[in-house]
Amino acid sequence: MALKTWSDWLELHVNPNNTKLFFVSMSPIHERAQEWGGVEGQNCYGETEQIFEEGYRGSGTDPKMMRVVENTLDDLKKRGLNVRMLNITQLSDYRKEAHPSIYRKQWEPLTEKLKANPSSYADCDHWCLPGVPDVWNELLYAYILRQ
Repeated sequence: MALKTWSDWLELHVNPNNTKLFFVSMSPIHERAQEWGGVEGQNCYGETEQIFEEGYRGSGTDPKMMRVVENTLDDLKKRGLNVRMLNITQLSDYRKEAHPSIYRKQWEPLTEKLKANPSSYADCDHWCLPGVPDVWNELLYAYILRQ
């Protein structure tokens, strides 16, 4: 429903003759270390290497969601709007070490028990370390220069 609203808005408000449109796909999560051979019950906290298994896809990455996005972009193309997808999902799925932070805002004060186990409140959804977003920006910049 959100993508339908977004695509309708684009069709009404964007002039495709003077605007390049990009859609950045979703960022994956790394909450289940056992998916990449880590300890069950752990997450990305403390990880220092990326995942090297070609084609790795974590359980938090839903291929059906990606197909919904692709179908929406195909529909937009039929309506005269060419939106390029910058698929960061697969690229980012490999980077379990790039966002393990314990410095996010805590809505409730941490108990002593939680403080003793940082992986229990690590932020495995947001990118905290440089590198991954820089790669996305470099890819986008390179694409634009090619045009």
